[in-house]
Amino acid sequence: MADLKRMSLILLTSCAAMALAGCDGSSSVASPGEGTVVVPGTPTPTPTPGATPTPTPGTPAASCPTGTSDVGVIGNYRSCRLPSQITSALSLPKVAGVAYEMNGRVDVGADIGGAGNTPGGVSATLTIAPGAIVYANTANADNDFLVVNRGSRLIAEGTETQPIIFTAQDNLTGKVTDESQGLWGGIILAGRAPISNCNATVTPGTAQCENVVEGTSTALYGGAIPTDNSGTIRYVQIRYSGTVISPNNELQGLTLGGTGSGTTIDHVQVHNSSDDGIEIFGGRTNLRYLVMTGADDDSLDTDVGWQGFVQFLLAIQKPNNTQSDNYATEIDSNNNEDALPRQRYNLANFTFVHTSSATNAAIRIRGGADARFVNGIVVSPVACLNIVAGADSNGKTTIRPANGALEDQGPPMFDSVLFGCASPYAETTVNNVTVTTAEQRAVFAAGSNNLENGSGLIANGYFPAGAATTATAFDASTLNPTGTSFLIKTSYVGAVSGPNDTWYQGWTCSSNRATFATSNSCVALPN
Repeated sequence: MADLKRMSLILLTSCAAMALAGCDGSSSVASPGEGTVVVPGTPTPTPTPGATPTPTPGTPAASCPTGTSDVGVIGNYRSCRLPSQITSALSLPKVAGVAYEMNGRVDVGADIGGAGNTPGGVSATLTIAPGAIVYANTANADNDFLVVNRGSRLIAEGTETQPIIFTAQDNLTGKVTDESQGLWGGIILAGRAPISNCNATVTPGTAQCENVVEGTSTALYGGAIPTDNSGTIRYVQIRYSGTVISPNNELQGLTLGGTGSGTTIDHVQVHNSSDDGIEIFGGRTNLRYLVMTGADDDSLDTDVGWQGFVQFLLAIQKPNNTQSDNYATEIDSNNNEDALPRQRYNLANFTFVHTSSATNAAIRIRGGADARFVNGIVVSPVACLNIVAGADSNGKTTIRPANGALEDQGPPMFDSVLFGCASPYAETTVNNVTVTTAEQRAVFAAGSNNLENGSGLIANGYFPAGAATTATAFDASTLNPTGTSFLIKTSYVGAVSGPNDTWYQGWTCSSNRATFATSNSCVALPN
């Protein structure tokens, strides 16, 4: 997120101007267990075509699967266009020589609202088979992106050997390079879990508290269902995304708006996003096994009341990075530091290869958020940590003592985190308030087994080296809430243990940002 103020730049356009908006349609429907439901007839699942012959490898298929439109040939693929609005169950099978096209904005379902009873709301599910390719038609004048509206789901489950690839048309025609970025808008999941940045004067975290996903004008997110389920994204690559709609109003690789803990995100690579790799606006979704390569803004950006866990995050910026205000991770509020629900950011087993010489640090923590970091390696040509705060009667808002009334758990916490940067800390003064180097050092030193001034902590791009190979790991499983088991115990710090670790291999793509064993080039595609 380039600027916290950008949320205010998003304006709701009229429903008449946007046929895809959730305020038109004919039926009201809620997701299971919520609201008053008028259920449309059960849709007939899209059949897998049985008559399409298998083409010779490297040649387009002869026809398109049911539910899509044949719009010709792009490169070596039959281009099969998705509907602009998906209102029933649609399945996209893996067919050799087929690539599925997004022509402008594609909506899955129509928004059912935070309470599940918005007139015209429709729940739908888009299912994508392992190995399928979905691309954005960047030859048109529209912004191309996929929106999964509240009450609907995306089931995109690839495999280690057949990842699902979302990309841009230039990837199909051989026109991308290691420097290509920002060619389309990315994927947006809009859910009904609590958020703190309501667009009206209502109680945060309630069904009435909602806001618009930046860059979309109409896609609403937020609600009061912490366990809401917007689907599954697993073994997926998202390449060359991050469209800039207007200054400080961008789309990321993957945007999660108010998605709940029922949403599954794991084994996801975002490659060369011109904005953030992943940005999370509130909600309760947990994520793991993430690879962020070449993000031009933040690799992981979290905002407005997100409460969740991330484990195994490998974030590698592009070489010779001169962009400003791009962090490996940025943790924010919505300029209202005591808005509830308060953000609770928990990150375990991470490796940050931060390359920007124009940004002041690899990690930025701002007010309105609690943060916990364990088992991490951070390298950067600038500082490792930048803590920014406001001030109130209780002290500097990011580092003040715990306050139950504000859901404030106290200063950020670090355990088994190794810094290998030009300097450990960077100071930023906002409204005459500065979290000093001494204060930041006290926060970092309060944890266990941390290293402030390390060197030679990584080898071969991202493997642990030097002190990182002998560091004492923190038992991340002790951070799990009672009755849950998302975080697991490891014997090492960093996102990967070394060359023998394989969770990031095969399903990812390689570039000059990072090379992964058994992975194909990001500029190439399978047939």
